[in-house]
Amino acid sequence: MGFAVWIDSAERVAWARGTHEYRPMGTAVIALSDQFRHRDFAPARESPSHLRNCFAGFFGSLETVNEFLQSPVTRTLRRTPPHLL
Repeated sequence: MGFAVWIDSAERVAWARGTHEYRPMGTAVIALSDQFRHRDFAPARESPSHLRNCFAGFFGSLETVNEFLQSPVTRTLRRTPPHLL
Protein backbone atom coordinates (compact mmCIF):
# COMPACT_ATOMS: atom_id res chain seq x y z
CA MET A 1 0.00 0.00 0.00
CA GLY A 2 1.02 3.56 -0.54
CA PHE A 3 -0.66 6.90 -0.07
CA ALA A 4 0.14 10.38 -1.36
CA VAL A 5 -1.37 13.12 0.82
CA TRP A 6 -2.23 16.78 0.21
CA ILE A 7 -3.43 19.29 2.81
CA ASP A 8 -5.85 22.05 1.79
CA SER A 9 -5.40 24.41 4.76
CA ALA A 10 -7.88 26.98 3.44
CA GLU A 11 -10.70 24.43 3.23
CA ARG A 12 -9.49 22.43 6.28
CA VAL A 13 -9.49 19.14 4.36
CA ALA A 14 -6.95 16.44 3.50
CA TRP A 15 -6.82 14.60 0.20
CA ALA A 16 -5.18 11.21 -0.34
CA ARG A 17 -4.55 9.08 -3.41
CA GLY A 18 -3.96 5.43 -2.65
CA THR A 19 -2.63 2.30 -4.30
CA HIS A 20 -2.96 -1.29 -3.18
CA GLU A 21 -0.53 -3.81 -4.64
CA TYR A 22 0.21 -1.38 -7.50
CA ARG A 23 -3.49 -0.99 -8.35
CA PRO A 24 -5.06 2.45 -7.88
CA MET A 25 -7.56 2.65 -5.01
CA GLY A 26 -8.73 6.11 -5.99
CA THR A 27 -8.83 9.38 -4.14
CA ALA A 28 -10.42 10.35 -0.82
CA VAL A 29 -11.09 13.65 0.92
CA ILE A 30 -11.80 14.16 4.62
CA ALA A 31 -11.95 16.98 7.15
CA LEU A 32 -8.62 17.57 8.89
CA SER A 33 -10.27 16.56 12.17
CA ASP A 34 -11.36 13.16 10.74
CA GLN A 35 -9.50 9.95 9.81
CA PHE A 36 -9.15 8.16 6.47
CA ARG A 37 -10.80 4.76 6.03
CA HIS A 38 -10.53 2.35 3.10
CA ARG A 39 -14.17 2.95 2.13
CA ASP A 40 -13.44 6.70 1.63
CA PHE A 41 -11.49 6.03 -1.58
CA ALA A 42 -13.34 6.37 -4.88
CA PRO A 43 -11.70 5.51 -8.21
CA ALA A 44 -13.65 8.19 -10.10
CA ARG A 45 -12.74 11.04 -7.72
CA GLU A 46 -9.88 13.34 -8.76
CA SER A 47 -7.94 15.66 -6.49
CA PRO A 48 -8.20 19.35 -7.42
CA SER A 49 -5.36 20.89 -9.42
CA HIS A 50 -5.01 23.85 -7.02
CA LEU A 51 -3.29 21.50 -4.53
CA ARG A 52 0.00 21.36 -6.48
CA ASN A 53 1.86 23.24 -3.74
CA CYS A 54 0.12 21.48 -0.85
CA PHE A 55 1.82 18.07 -0.96
CA ALA A 56 2.36 16.62 2.53
CA GLY A 57 4.19 13.42 1.60
CA PHE A 58 4.07 9.69 0.93
CA PHE A 59 2.88 7.21 3.54
CA GLY A 60 2.92 3.42 3.74
CA SER A 61 -0.41 2.87 5.50
CA LEU A 62 -3.60 4.64 6.46
CA GLU A 63 -2.55 4.38 10.10
CA THR A 64 0.54 6.48 9.46
CA VAL A 65 -1.49 8.99 7.42
CA ASN A 66 -3.99 9.33 10.26
CA GLU A 67 -1.23 9.65 12.86
CA PHE A 68 0.37 12.38 10.76
CA LEU A 69 -2.94 14.27 10.50
CA GLN A 70 -3.53 14.05 14.26
CA SER A 71 0.00 15.06 15.28
CA PRO A 72 0.53 18.58 16.61
CA VAL A 73 3.72 19.00 14.55
CA THR A 74 3.68 21.86 12.05
CA ARG A 75 3.24 20.45 8.57
CA THR A 76 5.68 21.48 5.87
CA LEU A 77 3.92 21.39 2.51
CA ARG A 78 5.78 21.32 -0.78
CA ARG A 79 5.28 21.02 -4.52
CA THR A 80 3.69 17.79 -5.79
CA PRO A 81 6.25 15.46 -7.41
CA PRO A 82 5.89 15.47 -11.21
CA HIS A 83 5.04 11.76 -11.47
CA LEU A 84 1.84 12.37 -9.46
CA LEU A 85 0.46 15.13 -11.67
